[in-house]
This record gives sequence, structure tokens and C-alpha cells, in this order.
Amino acid sequence: MSQQNVQENLQSNYQGVWGNRIGFGKKPVLLLVDFMQSYTTETEPLFAPDVIKAVQETKDILELAREQDILVIHTNILYHPNQLDGGMWVKKSPVMAAMVATNPATQFCPEVKPLDGELVITKNYASAFFGTSLASILSTQAIDTIIIVGCSTSGCVRATAVDSVQHGFRTIVVRECVGDRHQAPHEANLFDIDSKYGDVVSKQETVDYFQKIKVIK
Repeated sequence: MSQQNVQENLQSNYQGVWGNRIGFGKKPVLLLVDFMQSYTTETEPLFAPDVIKAVQETKDILELAREQDILVIHTNILYHPNQLDGGMWVKKSPVMAAMVATNPATQFCPEVKPLDGELVITKNYASAFFGTSLASILSTQAIDTIIIVGCSTSGCVRATAVDSVQHGFRTIVVRECVGDRHQAPHEANLFDIDSKYGDVVSKQETVDYFQKIKVIK
């Protein structure tokens, strides 16, 4: 069976069961998940070539969000040198042990690095919500929509999307602005997110939304 037939069978099987559209809300945040040089540096174990493209695609969305005074939050992953704070995840995925401050590759990708004054949330696990104050921050700011970009699609992006909807937020993932180390898990997880946890939308849809939105203060 061809890949196209497989995709058509998937869509047919899910149609009418999963895939309801949530849509954009009134007050968004642009959440940049782990755009760190660890994912864009060939010599690093976490290198994921498609993340390089995702970073480039995100540049103008980030610029537009700033122009429109939309809240921007960045996340990264950093561990104590002994990775004790990585718990079972580092044991399961020892590749994560490289995410320590002494590794220069844990710096943000320069094209999308935080500006002074933009919030950076450091996390130890996949979800941007787990063990952090993100949900409380967003609730305090009356945010109803989380626009997710970043990496990796099958890991931290998916985990964040699942927790986002479980915390009651409209969850939006921008297709061109997320990436993974392999196309198969990337597409499979976008399919799952779009079916069950949020809306996977195009970059242009996001740009159109940002251009017309009037952010509630």
C-alpha cells in the first residue's frame, strides 16, 4: 500500500471521530519550545536537520508577534552537571545528558533567541508545563490560546500540546515551525496532535491571525 493510500485510510478512519477544530482565541502567547543549538549543530547528539528549517520559518512569526505586542515565552532544557534533576527521563534517554550549561550548544539559536525582558522557562522534562509555572503565568495573563513552535515534534512539542489542552488552552501548532530528526515521527505526531489535542495550522494562517488580532490587555 502506498504512503498516499495509508494517509487516506488514516483520515477516513478518523473522520467524524477525531479532528474537531478548536480555532484561535482572543489572547495568544507564542511559545517557542527548546530552539537550542543542540538541535541545529551537526556534531551534537540531538541534531535534527529539519529543526534548522523550522528556526528559519519561525523568524518572521516571532518578529510579527513582537510587533503586535503578543506575549512571547521561550523554553529550554538545562540540567545540573550530574543530571540528578533529569530523573528517569535522562535514564531512559541518556542523550539528554548533554543539556548542561557548560555545553555551548545549549544556547538558543541566534535567529530566534530571547530579547531582554522576554520570559525564559527552564524545564527538566518534555512538557513546558511539567514542574514549571507556565500554566499559572498564562492564566494570570488571561491567555486563552497557545501558539506552539519549536522542537522536537515527537517529543517536547507533542508533550507540551497534550498538557496545553489538558490545562484548558486552545492549542495551536504551526506546521512549518516545528521539526524533528526524522520525517516519519514528525508527520505521525502532527497527525495525532491535529486529531486529538489541538489544531495543526499553516504558517500563513498564523500570520493572518497575528496581523488582525487586537490583544486584550
